[in-house]
Amino acid sequence: MAEEQNKDIDMENETVEEMEETVEETSEEIEEVTEETEASEEETPEEGDEKKGFFKKKEKKSKQDEKIEELTDRVKRQMAEFDNFRKRTEKEKAQMFEVGAKSVIEKILPVVDNFERGLSAVPEEQKEDAFVQGMEKVYKQLMTELESLEVKPIEAVGTEFNPEFHNAVMQLENEELESGMVAQELQKGYMYRDTVVRHSMVAVVQ
Repeated sequence: MAEEQNKDIDMENETVEEMEETVEETSEEIEEVTEETEASEEETPEEGDEKKGFFKKKEKKSKQDEKIEELTDRVKRQMAEFDNFRKRTEKEKAQMFEVGAKSVIEKILPVVDNFERGLSAVPEEQKEDAFVQGMEKVYKQLMTELESLEVKPIEAVGTEFNPEFHNAVMQLENEELESGMVAQELQKGYMYRDTVVRHSMVAVVQ
């Protein structure tokens, strides 16, 4: 995946360079035509052909003006295309980053699950042990870092079942909760920003 992203970035860089070269070449053409126009305006027609030369100069200037307008229009269109390309590539890069971040988070979540299973299995009398305390600190640090990345757990128990966030794997009877409410969370679900990374695996009241 990283190699594909690098290839895409290289292709984008090459495209940007090509567009910049085209704009630069067109700008140089405009300068050349402008210089020719200025030079032609400085020329003085011969006395016998003053009227004839005047019309020739005017006709030549008109063609040069049309050429300048054509090149200027081309530059404007190329700059607009370049701006659209830049915006599109920035959006694509942001999407690539989101996909990559989500993939990494998905790989970290099983580690979080194992931490929680291990800490929940520690007997009450051993919770003050140095090793257990160290594992709890590592777990808290891991959760703090995930939270800073805008990763948060999905609310489940006591909420209404929502297929967008929950995955119902069984049904239970529960007198305290209404039908369709989540009674038990079998596996914690997580969201990354506004996207579900993993659905909560839950048991729902019949």
